[in-house]
Amino acid sequence: MKKFIALMLALLMVGAVLAGCGEKKEESKSDSKTTAETKAEETKAEETKAEETAAPVDAADDLAYVTEKGTLIVGVTDFAPMDTKDASGEWVGFDADMAKAFAEYLGVQAEFVEIDWDNKILELNNKNIDCIWNGMTLTEDVKAAMSTSVPYCNNAQVVIVNAADADKYKTAEDCKELNFAVESGSAGQEQADAYGFLYTEVKDQATALMEVAAGTADAAIIDSLMAAAMVGEGTGYEQLTYTASLNSEEYGVGFRTGSDITEKFNEFFKQAAADGTVEEIAELYGIQAALIK
Repeated sequence: MKKFIALMLALLMVGAVLAGCGEKKEESKSDSKTTAETKAEETKAEETKAEETAAPVDAADDLAYVTEKGTLIVGVTDFAPMDTKDASGEWVGFDADMAKAFAEYLGVQAEFVEIDWDNKILELNNKNIDCIWNGMTLTEDVKAAMSTSVPYCNNAQVVIVNAADADKYKTAEDCKELNFAVESGSAGQEQADAYGFLYTEVKDQATALMEVAAGTADAAIIDSLMAAAMVGEGTGYEQLTYTASLNSEEYGVGFRTGSDITEKFNEFFKQAAADGTVEEIAELYGIQAALIK
C-alpha cells in the first residue's frame, strides 16, 4: 500500500512538472511573438524615417523657404581663392564674397557651413545647406543631381609636384607612376580615375597640398585657380609648382533640384556682371582672367 501511494505521488509530481513546462513554453512562445512584432514595427518605422531623411525635397518654393528663415546657408570647403577663412575666422574669397552679395540681393544673411565634399548632395537634399558655392565643377553627374546656375568661371585640373621635380612631370603620361593625393568626390579624383593614377582620398584640396609638401604623397591634383593662388613664389608652398593640365572645365553654383532660387541667381549674376561687381571681386582675388563673360 505504501508503495502504491508513493507511486501515485510520484506520478502526480511528474504531471505537475510537465504541465508547468508546457505553460512556460506557451508563455515563452507568446512573449517571443510579441517581441518579434514589436521589433518589426520599430524596424519599419526606422526605415521609413531614413527614407524620408534621404529623399530629395520639393524645392519649388525654396525662395520662400530661404526668405522666411532669413538665411542662405552656403556649403563650402577650405578652397582659396574661392572660399577660405581669414585671420578673424570669417569666410572670404571670390565665391564667399559673391554669396554675401547674393544673399543681400535676396534680403537675407549668408551663413557658411563647411561640408564634407563627398556628401554635398546629401547635405543639400536634407536642407542642411541651401546651395553649394565652392568652385564646383559642372560635371554631368553634378548637373544630374541638382539644379545648377549659369557657369561663371573657367578652370582646369592640374598636377602639383615639388618644383625641383617639375621637369620630370610635364605631361599626364609622365605622372603615371606617381602616388597622388586628391580631394574625395572632387573633379580631381575624377581625373585621377580617368588617367588611371594611383591615389589616396583626402578631406579637401588644401589637405592634398599639405600631403605633397610633407612628402606623404608624390603629387596632388587640384583646381588651377587654387594652384595659382596657393603654390609657387610668394605663397605658403614656394617649394611646389603645377605642371600638367588634365582637362578644362567650368564652375557653377548648385541648388536643390527644381529650386526657384537658381533663376534668381542667374538674374543676380547678370546684373552684378553688368554693374562691375563681379569684376571688382574677381580682381580682389586675382581670378579676373578666368571669368566667363
